[in-house]
Amino acid sequence: MADGEVVYLAWSDYVGITRCRGVPAAELDGRLRNGLGWAVAGQALTPFEDIAPNPWGPMLEVRQTPVPETKTRIDIWPDVAPLHFVLCNSRLAGGEPWDCCTRHFMTSALDDFHRETGFTFLAAFEHEFLLTGPTLQPSTPFSMRAMREVPEFVDDLSRALQLAGVEPETIEPEYGVGQYEVSTAPAKGAMAGDRCIITREVIREVACRRGYNASFTPKPTPESVGNGAHVHFSFADEAGNNAAFYAKGTGQASKTAQHFIAGLVKYLPAICAFVAPSPVSYLRLGPHHWSCGYASFGVQNREAAVRICPSPDPDPQRQARAFNMELRAPDATASPYMVIGAMVRAGLAGIKQKLPLPQDVDCDPSDIGESERLSRGIVPLPASLQEALDLMEGDSEVGNWMSPVMKSSYVAVKRKEIDMFAKADVLDMCRRYQHAY
Repeated sequence: MADGEVVYLAWSDYVGITRCRGVPAAELDGRLRNGLGWAVAGQALTPFEDIAPNPWGPMLEVRQTPVPETKTRIDIWPDVAPLHFVLCNSRLAGGEPWDCCTRHFMTSALDDFHRETGFTFLAAFEHEFLLTGPTLQPSTPFSMRAMREVPEFVDDLSRALQLAGVEPETIEPEYGVGQYEVSTAPAKGAMAGDRCIITREVIREVACRRGYNASFTPKPTPESVGNGAHVHFSFADEAGNNAAFYAKGTGQASKTAQHFIAGLVKYLPAICAFVAPSPVSYLRLGPHHWSCGYASFGVQNREAAVRICPSPDPDPQRQARAFNMELRAPDATASPYMVIGAMVRAGLAGIKQKLPLPQDVDCDPSDIGESERLSRGIVPLPASLQEALDLMEGDSEVGNWMSPVMKSSYVAVKRKEIDMFAKADVLDMCRRYQHAY
């Protein structure tokens, strides 16, 4: 570690931006206990230069306290300072969690899930992003050519992700021009959210070093292919077995998994306020986008909001290990911590209520008539962030997942975003979100 190297104490806020403060790397050990002070009014920032009305004012601060297992250091380019950061919990002066900390929102949900079921939640995000740059030439979707346009970027990214310990599984071209996707192995508990943030920041860093820009915005333009942040998830029992899998269950899902899916489907319209939380999100979220337009469930159906992903492996043990479920609504304008916290709370509500698994949809829900959708209990997802917030605030179950201060301040930030773009040109809105994310 070179003299003068800086490590960033980083955290994910309401709008999914990784904020940070830097300290000399040599002082990191001394920051592990009490962290670094931060004025909490910063939690009211939008993704831009604007700040929403908030209850905190200029005095209150929290301590951004490092989580040692998230420490990440990438040093693979000569004459460039290492990317060195550690993710943080936001804590009050006495050491207790701040009730508006997004990471605490996630970890408290995970703790409740484990207490209720005895299982550990596992998850992995898919990271779709748009790569742009002055020398990048348009290539055919899903093609080898698209990969060979940026071979140094791909190799550097593979190396950096491995050094970051996020266990990369695939780096691939996607459907959109200049669109790529990275997937990683699932992580247990809180590390699932941490790993998502680490992966995105590493992708951005590698793109920058190679003269490109990586943007995770849900919609670069109204007509372009959208970027999602699908979440694959399962549960592990104390022995490490896949507790979401039951070979004889519907869709091979265990009873716990079936109740969890049912909770997700039931509360998905309201939790869109957390998982698709920007005005631009609703240019992507809708039928025929492979992102989902209805609260529905299907086995291997990419137009269903919640999908079971069965393993094709005939070996029973490998089949069990590979079985997982997928939530397709999220995008990267959401904090991964808010996404996991919200989906775990929804699934846990389904478990506590013993909700039955919804009827399996084997087509695009928009292709069946409205009366049939109603008979199956398939409801449309919100068409705007305003509608999503109204649903969240009006749902007594979902509204109680946050403290009153977190709920009111989160909604204030989101309504500020809505107001900012209420009269804006949609192309300008897309451009600003592409730059911010």
